[in-house]
Amino acid sequence: MSPHSAQSVVAQEGRPGTPKPTVVLVHGAWADASSWNGVIERLQDDGYTVAAVADPLRSLSGDAAYVRTFLETIPGPVVLVGHSYGGAVITNAATGLPNVEALVYVNAFAPDAGESATQLAGPDSALSVPDPTTIFDFVPATLPPTADTDLYLKRSTVFDSFATGLKADDKALVAATQRPATVGALNEPSGSPAWRTIPSWYLVGTKDTIIPGDVQRAMAERAGSTILEYNEGHVGLMSDPKTVTRVIERAAMASVR
Repeated sequence: MSPHSAQSVVAQEGRPGTPKPTVVLVHGAWADASSWNGVIERLQDDGYTVAAVADPLRSLSGDAAYVRTFLETIPGPVVLVGHSYGGAVITNAATGLPNVEALVYVNAFAPDAGESATQLAGPDSALSVPDPTTIFDFVPATLPPTADTDLYLKRSTVFDSFATGLKADDKALVAATQRPATVGALNEPSGSPAWRTIPSWYLVGTKDTIIPGDVQRAMAERAGSTILEYNEGHVGLMSDPKTVTRVIERAAMASVR
């Protein structure tokens, strides 16, 4: 870097302005932090500091406590984003945290106190079937499952319902790299919701068959969220990261004081 370039950078950094909030991303079940890669790249290109947390997927209360501990290490304002089950996690993790200034739900659960992810998905979800063994693999395979049993999506479930909107090769990667959630995590009742006191945005996937669009919209309306829609399935954060990024940045700009 030339002296002139260095001076230019210093001058730019020294200019008055409101710093951008840190964006913290929380993935859902059957995914990991890499599901946010397309969003992370765009946010970083736009100057945001981003952290994609490794959600343990062991229990709702435990997962939320872990994310909360992570959030408490971040100086300054935070925009907290959750996808799918990650929405239930951020709903619990952010309650009462003063540095979380906005919540963003992306095809996500936004439970009220006492509600579980499984309950909210409703009867029209592709995961609400009479025989769960047709869509899940259980680890251990002993039936009936316990709260600690891991649930994996069958490859056919990933291809037909979960990862719609992706190319076949990408669906195969999702199926191969999925991280399981426990039965207990998906059925544990939520605590007091952060969306009662923190402004929220909700991006509804109108083609989602895991959390149907009407279910998403009902949760968003109840939370008083700013609602936007896109014509994507459940993993819209992967199939249309541009739109997801735009919504997160909209929430971030609105949260700057």
